[in-house]
Amino acid sequence: MKLTVLGAGSFGTAMANHAVEAGHDVRLWCRSPEQAKTLNAEHRNPRYLKDFPLNENLVALSDFEETVAFSDSLILAVPAQKVREVLKNLSVLPVAGKKLLSLAKGIEIGSGFLMHQVAQEVLPELSYSALSGPSHAEEVVRDLPTAVVVASRNPSIAEEWQEALNTPHFRVYTSKDLPGVELGGAVKNIIAIAVGAALALDLGDNAKAALTTRGLAEIMRLGVALGAEPLTLSGLAGIGDLMVTCYSLHSRNLRFGAAIGRGLSLEQAGEEIGQVVEGAHTVKAVVAEARRMALELPVAESVHRILYEGAELSDVIQSLLMRDPKPEHPSHV
Repeated sequence: MKLTVLGAGSFGTAMANHAVEAGHDVRLWCRSPEQAKTLNAEHRNPRYLKDFPLNENLVALSDFEETVAFSDSLILAVPAQKVREVLKNLSVLPVAGKKLLSLAKGIEIGSGFLMHQVAQEVLPELSYSALSGPSHAEEVVRDLPTAVVVASRNPSIAEEWQEALNTPHFRVYTSKDLPGVELGGAVKNIIAIAVGAALALDLGDNAKAALTTRGLAEIMRLGVALGAEPLTLSGLAGIGDLMVTCYSLHSRNLRFGAAIGRGLSLEQAGEEIGQVVEGAHTVKAVVAEARRMALELPVAESVHRILYEGAELSDVIQSLLMRDPKPEHPSHV
């Protein structure tokens, strides 16, 4: 089949390459004509995953309208805060009958919307699905074993994406729980920033495990409040993605948190990573929503205090440790 991938960052590049190797005819949209030219001539992405050779049959384009017109199956691979912009660009093109699979993992600042809610508001005529799960681009592009989940409110559409993308090394499950799949993929990035700071401070494996586990409790608490199924958050899009993001050095959110733990500022840490750190943006939306709903999310609140409220890391750690003892049940923190 024909597939269009919109966005040539790390994951967009890896997924486009995977789709070609799965037997599809793929066009990858690059914002930069120079990036598209290099990708076509040298079969590598000059900025992202530059050390990994790409399939010679992958074709890159820089003309947005031409790329969209190529296929009725679109994979959206842009940062969460850019999703609305790209959807607006799509809305002026003939897209009736097309289906869209979003790879974005975040929550929109300002609206507090998950990505399916943004799509519903901007382009409701598109058939929308979302893919999430533990899937570092650096491993997908190497054909290492990976398992993900595709969520759609239309089970047959989820199954179409499953059939298109499933291979012996890339296993695709399906789900009807769009809020759960999208929320798990978004909030885990915030928890990974906290774990990265603990890593830099050499607080030990016990502390990292505690932050990850209590972070899962926060994901579930927020998820239930937003209509997610708890079982979804115990699966690939929840605990699976949380584990890989909090424990792998491929994780830019983990490395960003480690940079913060070493004393770098928000701007300095971002420059060191050199790519979009979704958790640093999503934490604004998550904390705003939690405060609006009177939900306790102490790990997310702590990350927000450090990044945007001028709190000292040592003070935040102390305040977390000195919270009143409570039952472990996820309805308590």
